[in-house]
Amino acid sequence: MNVKIGEQCAICGCRLHRDGDYAKPTLKGRSHATEHHYVAERFFGRSANRPRTTRENPIFKDDEWPLETRTATYCYECHEELIHNPVFLPEDIAVLCGLVKASGFSEEDKTDDRTRLAGRIRLLHDVIRAGLNSLKKEDPCRR
Repeated sequence: MNVKIGEQCAICGCRLHRDGDYAKPTLKGRSHATEHHYVAERFFGRSANRPRTTRENPIFKDDEWPLETRTATYCYECHEELIHNPVFLPEDIAVLCGLVKASGFSEEDKTDDRTRLAGRIRLLHDVIRAGLNSLKKEDPCRR
């Protein structure tokens, strides 16, 4: 297998390879290396699928996290199954909706201005960070 020495998933720590079988339901497919931007390129009006194409109205004008264009490497499972498909239960969405409304980021009708969407993205990041920090303080063996 084509493996960079010491290359491992940034989340689960498994050994990664770049030797084909990406996304196949096999051990090799599940451990294939894949890159993920910390902050999505499309948030800045760019698309990796459509090089040199930009959106008129990007969600973020500036990179407030100074991570624009930076990526991390993950296994297929952590990238596609965990990061791209988080589990939000109905009660989670109800709480998030309340936070969105309380923060002034809700909208009745969409407009050309995407600052409320940017606010919702920041808010969800804050929710995730608060949850991670809260769990970090607890006994990790309880999970």
